[in-house]
Amino acid sequence: MALSMRLSRGGSKKRPYYRIVIADARSPRDGKFIEKIGTYNPLLAKDSPERIKLDGDRAKHWLSVGAQPTDRVARFLDAIGVKERAAKNNPNKGKPGEKAVERAEERAEKAKAAEEAAAEAAAAPAPEPVAEEAPAEAVTEEAAPAVEEAVAEEAPAAEEAAPVAEEAPAAEATAEEAPVEEAAAEAPAEAAEEKSEG
Repeated sequence: MALSMRLSRGGSKKRPYYRIVIADARSPRDGKFIEKIGTYNPLLAKDSPERIKLDGDRAKHWLSVGAQPTDRVARFLDAIGVKERAAKNNPNKGKPGEKAVERAEERAEKAKAAEEAAAEAAAAPAPEPVAEEAPAEAVTEEAAPAVEEAVAEEAPAAEEAAPVAEEAPAAEATAEEAPVEEAAAEAPAEAAEEKSEG
């Protein structure tokens, strides 16, 4: 008969309490056992003396008879100095699994793509102001003929000659970028002055 030195669970739901027992290896975990040699209460603080109670003499006896302790009970036996437990080393314990590695790679690719997009966006603003200036010129070109028509309509009235003179410099100021429009803006102003004189 194979003997096992193991924990047998007791207590209620979410309030575990264990007995350290000697049992037949084939019997159920919480079933029949040969002898109870201690208790373990995981709810108590780790430094509490009531957390683990173990009869070292009985444990030595059962070890000499051939009882095999489980890993947890072997830790308890090592703590009280009954049986030394070789430290286990699992080098793969800290390594992430396959899916975690895949997710990390995807995150790295997305971050790299975002950095590249940010670098492109940082390099691209220089051409954008040039594109914004072109529509502004188009607006001034369209506004200049409208100003010229307004000046031509106001010219017949002699009283409004002064406002026409004020509008002409404004038209010239907006049309400084386009010399062709500048000449066109001056010609109607001169025509308006001639009509007011005559």
